[in-house]
Amino acid sequence: MTPLSHPFIQALTEALGADAVRTGDTIPPERHTDWSGTQPLAPLAWLRPASTAQVSAALRLCHAHRVPVVPQGGLTGLAGGAVPTPGSVALSLERMSAIETLDPVARVATVQAGATLQAVQEAAQAAGCLFGVDLGARGSCQIGGNLATNAGGNGVVQFGMMREQTLGLEVVLADGTVLDMLRPMVKNNTGYDLKQFFIGAEGTLGIITRAQLRLQPAQPARATALAAVPDVTSALELLGRLQARAPGGVAAFELMWQDFLRHALDWTGLPRPFDEDHPLLALTDLSGSDQPALAHALEEVLGQAMEDGLVLDAVLAQSQAQATGLWRLREITAEFPSRLSPINFDISLPQAAIGAFADRCMAALSARFPGHRSLRFGHLGDGNLHLSTDARSLGDLSFAEAEHAVEAIVYALVAEAGGSVSAEHGIGLHKKPHLSASRGPAELAAMRAIKRALDPLNLLNPGKVFDLD
Repeated sequence: MTPLSHPFIQALTEALGADAVRTGDTIPPERHTDWSGTQPLAPLAWLRPASTAQVSAALRLCHAHRVPVVPQGGLTGLAGGAVPTPGSVALSLERMSAIETLDPVARVATVQAGATLQAVQEAAQAAGCLFGVDLGARGSCQIGGNLATNAGGNGVVQFGMMREQTLGLEVVLADGTVLDMLRPMVKNNTGYDLKQFFIGAEGTLGIITRAQLRLQPAQPARATALAAVPDVTSALELLGRLQARAPGGVAAFELMWQDFLRHALDWTGLPRPFDEDHPLLALTDLSGSDQPALAHALEEVLGQAMEDGLVLDAVLAQSQAQATGLWRLREITAEFPSRLSPINFDISLPQAAIGAFADRCMAALSARFPGHRSLRFGHLGDGNLHLSTDARSLGDLSFAEAEHAVEAIVYALVAEAGGSVSAEHGIGLHKKPHLSASRGPAELAAMRAIKRALDPLNLLNPGKVFDLD
């Protein structure tokens, strides 16, 4: 029996339309995996519903035929969460991409889950508002995927992650039941806040189809500075002073270690920002409505911090072009795949522990792999540390062997520090073996109980995040 003549595929085609169901060679190869580099696997079918009703119909059929469903957004995830599993169908909401309504007075947007992050940002901007989440994959990643992974990115220190941007959701459960939780109210204490179960669940509990998102007032003014600091403690003190001087105005506070900066300068050919080498550089943005006031506040805080020894040197961008040049240093992460064979870590820690943890990682890696090439950087404002180790600097190990060895070292230290193995990229397949470093047995048992209650047949993104048995 050919796939197209299978009763299940025929039923899907009747329910969704022939243009919404693809099988075999008609499935685009990119739908076999995501940006994580996980081994590709062709799904049984690729579904492209055009409405919530069609999503519901598809899930009812999958439930009746016991066929697993793997939701796929823009495929920009780095943890393997959107990779098909054996015998599954992949479900894309790319045809559900509408910005349905946008109220600039109440500052609420109702959008379909297939809308890209950039589309939401541009719609908000056109209405004189701002959407508070931004990340490099903005043109490809979709709101549904952002919600499913509780995406963070730039701006978390100011506005929070996707969870904080969400007022309401519409979700389709594994059996096709539609949960209408589209109530755009900040205050709604009517029992369990069900929408929160689905944010960050990576599609294992339900398919997010629509969302009501909180918008912010537009912030046309921005002031940018790069400050050299002696240690993480000084950087945190500087951050605190900036937040006190400009409450709610610190839009970014990024930290780059010397190992990161050295590669940034080498790869970009940019001039050294300071005559001397310094242990750490902090890149900060203040945003608001008054450009002169922001620049004055930033200059004032930096001046006092230099007098107090918290800042060793600093440069305040005098134009947007200079600000863009400073940010180019931080944005060399886009070149990692072509410059390195990177083993990447996305770690969250208590702010006060970041400096000591970063040093312990480097010491432990140096003891095991003398001469290793590792780069440290992070969103210090929200406690997110990134570490990338070049597998090619670890000797004759294969990438898989190098990855396993480095992960064992780093995640053991994460567990000791009480941190998280995933700050903003999710668990998916890649980090599933390390979830217990951040979640205790009782927490994992509670998570499994929720999964069994909402998806008793284990059909939604099975095998991702954790195994049921």
